[in-house]
Amino acid sequence: MKAAHVLQILLLSAIWGISFLLIRIAGDSFPPIWVALLRCSTGALLLWVVMLLGRRSLPPRALLPWFLLVAFFNNAIPFTFFAWGERTIPSSTAAVVNATTPIWTLLISLAVSRGHVTGRMIAGVLLSFAGVILVVYGHAAAEDSPRGRQGLALGVTLVVLASLGYAIATVMAKIKLKGIDPIALATSQLTLAALMLLPVALLGAHPVFSTVSVPSIAAIATLGLAGSGIAYLLYFNLLAHVSATHVTAVTYLLPIWGLFWGWLAHEAIGWTAYAGVAVVIVGLLLLNWQGRIRVPSARVA
Repeated sequence: MKAAHVLQILLLSAIWGISFLLIRIAGDSFPPIWVALLRCSTGALLLWVVMLLGRRSLPPRALLPWFLLVAFFNNAIPFTFFAWGERTIPSSTAAVVNATTPIWTLLISLAVSRGHVTGRMIAGVLLSFAGVILVVYGHAAAEDSPRGRQGLALGVTLVVLASLGYAIATVMAKIKLKGIDPIALATSQLTLAALMLLPVALLGAHPVFSTVSVPSIAAIATLGLAGSGIAYLLYFNLLAHVSATHVTAVTYLLPIWGLFWGWLAHEAIGWTAYAGVAVVIVGLLLLNWQGRIRVPSARVA
C-alpha cells in the first residue's frame, strides 16, 4: 500500500474520530435534531458540487424507497441520536461505543445470509462488547449521583441505537443498492435525510440564535463539510485504490482518535477507557481474521 493511501487512512480516521467531539460542541447551541439537519445539509451541499462538477448521474428513481430507508437508518436516526446521547456522555465514550457498528453489521449480515458462526467469531464479538462495557463501567463508577448514572445509561443506549442504525443501513445498501455510484449514493442519502429532518426540526425546539456560539457554528460547518462530505470522498477513493481489508484499519483507529480528541478537550478519561479500547481492538482483529467474512469499516457518528 502506498504511503499516500496510508496517510489518507490516517486522515479519514482522524476526521471521523473528531466528529464525536464536534457533535458535543455543536450540541452546546443546537438541539440534537438541528445538529443532524445542519450536518446533513452542509455535507449534501458539498457532495452536490462534486456531483455537478463531475457530471455524475443520480440513481434510478425505482430505488427511491430503498434510498429513503438507507437515509433514515444511516443519517437521520444516527446523527440525531449521537447528538442527543452526547448530552449526557463524553464524546470519547461515544466513540468507543460506536466501535460496535461493525459487530452489529456482521451479526445482521450473518442473520440475513444464514452464515456459519465460528468460535473465533464468537470470541471476537464477546471481547469487543466486553471492551465497551469496561469503558462504560469505568465512567459509571466515576458518577457520584443516580441522576448522572441515569444520564449515562440514556446516552449509551442512544449511541448503541445509532450504531445499530448504521449497521442496518450498511447491510441494506449492500443488498439493495449494489452497483450504484458511491458518490451519488452518499449525495442522495444525505439530501433525503435532510428533507426528512427539516419538518421535525421546524416543529420542535429551535436554537436560540442570540446565544449560538461561534465554536458551535464552526463545529457544525466542520462536521458537515469534513465529517460527512470530505470523509465520504476519502473513503470511496480509498476503496477504489486499496483493498477493503486495508480500509478496515479505520475501524481500529476510530476509538483511539476518539480518546485522543476527548483528551485534548479535557474530558475525564480513566484507565478503564484505555484498557477497554485495547480489548475492543483485539476483538475486532479476531473478527477481521475470518477467512470468508470481513468486518465492515466502522461508520462515523
